[in-house]
Amino acid sequence: MQKRKVVENVFWMGAQDWDRRLFDSLIPLPDGTSYNAYLVRGSEKTALLDTVEPIMVDKLMAQLKDVEKIDYIVSHHAEQDHSGSIPQVLAKYPGAKVLVTPKAKGMLMDFLDLPEEALVTVEDGETLSLGGKTLKFIHTPWVHWPETMVTYMEEDRILFSCDFYGSHIASSDLFVTDQGRVLEAAKRYFAEIMMPFRSIITKNIEKLQGYDIRMIAPSHGQVYDHPEWIMEAYRDWVLGGPHNLVVLPYVSMHESTQHMVDHLLSRLVERGVRVEPFNLAVTDIGKLAMALVDAATVVVGSPTVLVGPHPAAAYATLLANALKPKAKYLSVVGSYGWGGKMVESLAAMIPNLRVEVLDPVICRGLPREKDFQALDRLADTIAEKHRENGFR
Repeated sequence: MQKRKVVENVFWMGAQDWDRRLFDSLIPLPDGTSYNAYLVRGSEKTALLDTVEPIMVDKLMAQLKDVEKIDYIVSHHAEQDHSGSIPQVLAKYPGAKVLVTPKAKGMLMDFLDLPEEALVTVEDGETLSLGGKTLKFIHTPWVHWPETMVTYMEEDRILFSCDFYGSHIASSDLFVTDQGRVLEAAKRYFAEIMMPFRSIITKNIEKLQGYDIRMIAPSHGQVYDHPEWIMEAYRDWVLGGPHNLVVLPYVSMHESTQHMVDHLLSRLVERGVRVEPFNLAVTDIGKLAMALVDAATVVVGSPTVLVGPHPAAAYATLLANALKPKAKYLSVVGSYGWGGKMVESLAAMIPNLRVEVLDPVICRGLPREKDFQALDRLADTIAEKHRENGFR
């Protein structure tokens, strides 16, 4: 794909990775992804904002074939899918300076073996004139590493947002055309890499409030030519409270836990509580992460395996602990054959979650009437706490 005009003298460059299905050997990519770089031509200087994943460097270099000179390479983020092709770009343009935050400088030297003399640090709020195109560098730590920044182009009011507002989608569309599809992908993206840093991202959103942003050009996904809706979605994900939602990741071996999950789900729905169940034997873990963005309560369902939780349930619990959602309540339902410490094991896996642990419901073998009654009480407790907090 050739470079594409975003606005006058600003071009999208990069690559669409249509076939990639896993990111960082962890994150599912059902729609592939893109690696976005942007070329900005001023009347005096030219800048390339970010590069691409090294496996796609040939596509970027082909797009740069007719670009005679690049004066600056802006590295918003040191991770390889953003900056991994800087060495090849520097080889073609040896006079270019790589503009980075102070924290990124050492990272790029370590990760990419870049020479120190090629790296120039920029301070928070520093501006650079290219001649009719003014770049303002805004430090945005923990979006989603400590060294990240974004760039605001003053004349065209474009925010080059790095991972902020990004989405893993490979598409032939330069601009967003299917808002629903992009919203889901952006929520997945936020859940998987930014939700753990929600409190710091709050400060970054506040920092950007004073800017007139007419367009957002992220490092992954399509360009937002009408960005108000994605900015509002982020405000809800970051600043909004939990929703009236129970997320129920579970796994069942001999149907006992399945019966308990089915009963609890039914009783919660009867009490006006939304439920999203996830059978961990088959689920897309990214979907689970997305649901955790809004969840007020998480209930983990698991049988006991060798005195502890099923490994799939343990994985989901560790994932929730790593992502640090804004959920307020947690419980466990499940079964055992001859004994074990499943509840204690799962509770030990969530030190990062500031949740109230509700009474678990654990049965031996198949659940019986007393167990179903205990599940009814758990549903009552959850519904009451959601009402008390005004979750909607």
